[in-house]
Amino acid sequence: MYENLGEEITIDDMAETAMFSKFHFTRMFKNMTGTSPGRFLSALRLQEAKRLLVSTELNIADISNIVGYQSVGTFSSRFKSSVGLAPTTYRQLGGYTPRINMAGTGPGRTRSALLRGTVRASEGTAPGPVFIGLFAGCIPQGQPSRCAVLDRPGPYVLEDVPYGTWHVLVQSVPYGMEEVDGAESDTAPSIGAYGPVTVNADTVAKPADIDLRPMGTLDPPVLLALLDMRMAALEAIAG
Repeated sequence: MYENLGEEITIDDMAETAMFSKFHFTRMFKNMTGTSPGRFLSALRLQEAKRLLVSTELNIADISNIVGYQSVGTFSSRFKSSVGLAPTTYRQLGGYTPRINMAGTGPGRTRSALLRGTVRASEGTAPGPVFIGLFAGCIPQGQPSRCAVLDRPGPYVLEDVPYGTWHVLVQSVPYGMEEVDGAESDTAPSIGAYGPVTVNADTVAKPADIDLRPMGTLDPPVLLALLDMRMAALEAIAG
């Protein structure tokens, strides 16, 4: 996938390369990455598009083609829904966003609870701002339902968490680090996850403690831009 982002790659192609049946390959892939091959590939393409937008002067049409989209409209729509900004706006802001919006409670989610825990640094992770987001799925994309930003690993609280089943996803960017695409670099972003966790009136959620670890090649890309999270953290530190 990493080497053929612009090519039309099917599940059959991947399974044949791995020498498994399509169904066995898909099951193994999801067990190891937490998501399907198709969604993983889509996330890789959008991650590369983010990099090209801020590091090159290629136009949007060329970038969409490079990362495997036949339609600029489809690319732009998918990019905005996943990253939170349209490609042109993302480029204009240099990969930053002035704020992190929350998705809101939505219909049928008027009741809420509190979720707390501790983000812990581990060996191989560098200190830096920490973003904690509450998502319906295991890939941090779109707008979080709830979020918090810390200036360093430590205790966190997510208030007014809607009833339902959620994933708590965390990422941390070392201070002074430029956006890193090499997943196994010594200064690569650190990530962590907790869940799925069910929040409702009948259960008291255990502390959602999360250990940070270096991001690896089998981890789905963080589609919410890393620089966005760093900017939000610095704004929070500034008061």
